[in-house]
Amino acid sequence: MQQLVNRNIIKHIQDQKSKFPIIALTGPRQSGKTTLLKNIFKDYRYISLENPDVRAFATEDPNGFLNEYNDKVIFDEVQRVPLLFSYLQSIVDESKIMGQFILSGSQNFHLMRGITQSLAGRVALFKLLPFDLTELKTNNLLEDSYATACVKGFYPAIYDRDIQPSVYFANYIQTYVEKDVTELLNIKDLRTFRTFIGLCANQAGQLLNLSSLANDCNISQPTAKSWLSVLESSYIIYLLQPYYENFNKRLVKTPKLYFYDTGLLCHLLKINTSEALTKNRLKGNIFENMVIAEFQKQNYHNYLNNEYYFWQDSNANEIDLLEPTSDGYSIFEIKATQTVTPDLFKNMDKFEANANPKKVEKTLIYGGLENQKRSKHKVLSWKSIEQQLI
Repeated sequence: MQQLVNRNIIKHIQDQKSKFPIIALTGPRQSGKTTLLKNIFKDYRYISLENPDVRAFATEDPNGFLNEYNDKVIFDEVQRVPLLFSYLQSIVDESKIMGQFILSGSQNFHLMRGITQSLAGRVALFKLLPFDLTELKTNNLLEDSYATACVKGFYPAIYDRDIQPSVYFANYIQTYVEKDVTELLNIKDLRTFRTFIGLCANQAGQLLNLSSLANDCNISQPTAKSWLSVLESSYIIYLLQPYYENFNKRLVKTPKLYFYDTGLLCHLLKINTSEALTKNRLKGNIFENMVIAEFQKQNYHNYLNNEYYFWQDSNANEIDLLEPTSDGYSIFEIKATQTVTPDLFKNMDKFEANANPKKVEKTLIYGGLENQKRSKHKVLSWKSIEQQLI
């Protein structure tokens, strides 16, 4: 099984293989984890714990199972057999072999619980998300317009098997809801959960309104919070936290909701063409979602460990994306427009004045194709985000 696209994360996994006894790779279903691991670790045995017979062996006789598979093994969907984690701890502590086991899973909640409880300090943890823009660009697969890229999404199968996005995402949602959600939650009415995901799509790029989600689904706020947690742990959505240090006490402290993949987001919003996207009232939110998701992907795929936030005060002055630096901030205004006008810089300039004397690096990321280096601002095309990161 060869990879269509060379993934940026590979070199970082290879770097850590000689430093940790266990490598763990998590990420959403169908982001390419299995293909990637089989390509990196060709001399390792691949064992899927999705297989009922294999899972029964591991559950009923973990000692016998790990005597059989005791070195150079990839355990896929390892969270399916949680008791393996403590056994693996004993094995690697005794053997002192680096890169002995490779773990993979798409349910981050269970995988991380197993790692933190039994394997802390023994694991190098990586996250593989759908393709980032650099990976597509390097392989001449990146679309010319952001609207087409947003609607198509970034899941490997869409590029590898030439599947229509609408067909792919309809099946993705069905599989996800029927498989992962039913395992993580005791939900009797899955239609309500599907409605909940759709309502989250309508809040993409906006401040999270938990009470609205709960009321519109006729569920309690604690249930809505629990369902959000499941969507986060299975890499459907993430919450970008607000930055509220120092210079203004009247700041928003509610997170903003984003999807990891805009193709899935557009599908949930019933936007199936680039033309429909450019005419949709949520165009700006979806473009912002794509750009911020790209920062997250680059962060994980290049093992950068950066921290990102947004900033907003009570007067609705806002910075779309903020990264604290050693001497100040890197801030980003994100706009779908293809025309650069002076008013696009106003929010960043206001923030800089408030942040004085700290240094502020200001960047506009927009829907056009030309990059500009101005005296006080940097202007980046959506296609050139990696210039800011790598």
